[in-house]
Amino acid sequence: MENLTQFVQAIYLIAGVLFILSLAGLSRQETARAGNRAGQAGMVLALAATVLLALDRSEREVGVTAALIFGALGIGALIGSWRARKVEMTQMPEMIAILHSFVGLAAVLVGFNSYLTDTTHDTVHLIEVFLGVFIGAITFTGSIVAWLKLAAKIKTAPLTLPGRHWLNAGAVLASLGLMAWFIASPSIIPLIIMTLLALFVGWHLVMAIGGGDMPVVVSMLNSYSGWAAAAAGFMLSNDLLIITGALVGSSGAILSYIMCKAMNRKFISVILGGFGSDGGSPTGAVVEGEHTEVTAEEVADLLKTAKRILITPGYGMAVAKAQYPVAELTTRLRNEGKEVVFGVHPVAGRLPGHMNVLLAEAKVPYDIVEELEEVNEDMAATDLVLVIGANDTVNPAAEDDPTSPIAGMPVIQVWNARQVIVFKRSMAVGYAGVQNPLFFKENTSMLFGDAKERVDDIVRALATLVP
Repeated sequence: MENLTQFVQAIYLIAGVLFILSLAGLSRQETARAGNRAGQAGMVLALAATVLLALDRSEREVGVTAALIFGALGIGALIGSWRARKVEMTQMPEMIAILHSFVGLAAVLVGFNSYLTDTTHDTVHLIEVFLGVFIGAITFTGSIVAWLKLAAKIKTAPLTLPGRHWLNAGAVLASLGLMAWFIASPSIIPLIIMTLLALFVGWHLVMAIGGGDMPVVVSMLNSYSGWAAAAAGFMLSNDLLIITGALVGSSGAILSYIMCKAMNRKFISVILGGFGSDGGSPTGAVVEGEHTEVTAEEVADLLKTAKRILITPGYGMAVAKAQYPVAELTTRLRNEGKEVVFGVHPVAGRLPGHMNVLLAEAKVPYDIVEELEEVNEDMAATDLVLVIGANDTVNPAAEDDPTSPIAGMPVIQVWNARQVIVFKRSMAVGYAGVQNPLFFKENTSMLFGDAKERVDDIVRALATLVP
């Protein structure tokens, strides 16, 4: 028994190192595949060691325990494989959100089970149970709401209940009082009441956040799910779960901080819920003017004469699945000796890094994908910008209109290029519900229709043009 425990701890240590290597690998596109493999290897080792330890410690027949464990693993593997194969890249943000909710729910269930099966009522363990259930419940309902919003199943304006910040603060203070009760006189009643309060807080926090800020919400919930997993690790006395949860929680918090900087938001406001537009309906100056339309053939003519071309993708490109013809267009233009660069905003899409994954999937070279600061520096030397499915990330109102919900958010300054072509289905506002003055500028033209079809039209038009 002791030898097996030491062996499992050694496996946990190796798995923990692999998880750290996985995070390091995922920090760069070039090493992301290797990072994924390291994470997969670590998880296989962790699961195998945990199953081995569980079978050894089983108080019932090994066969029954093995059947329960492998039955659960089999069902989970089947469902996970099925969903992974069925999910579209555009649906990845909501899938990740719903997976976060599973982590939160697991922490809640582990907490209740840990309390009900513990007869010692040790103070430290009671605190672990209480905090684990609290974090897990917030993560659960918050992630459910995020999933509903990302899947467009909730389309209402951000919920702004009267005195909503006081409601959240009151729920947290009440939970602290319930924890004192729970520790002083262990009972399931304060645990249940606190769980209900935490479920409300998680729901209310995310309901109050506008659509334009959802990428930050996803990274925030990622952090919460990590801390929920770490709390479950403390309750189960599982070192690897504590390490893994801490890694996910801290990396999610760092990512949230980076996303806040990219959107000019305050990190503390993310944690408290309700930031950006601070709820309510989108405001900002009313944009008036006439737009100019252009055809795919005319865009092809402009591409023929342009030397430096910037492509700025957005979520609309992902919805139209236009990344593949865009990659084909990029290859054709580069073969003609033109400089083609992709400018990716940190919140282009519904998930941090979403656009980078889509471009990598379409085999767009890593070295021509640049960040906001890099492309803004060279914007004046850019002959032509193709804005494909992006809206809020290229909106000059962020810099020019202090009343706009996205005021202060760093954006890609495409209007400083010589010519801008915007691919859109219509003149409708973007995900944040804000009008875009870019569409009415003199150097901007609109190419309407499905992005994939329009890019295909441009590729065909380029093929017919005489070199």
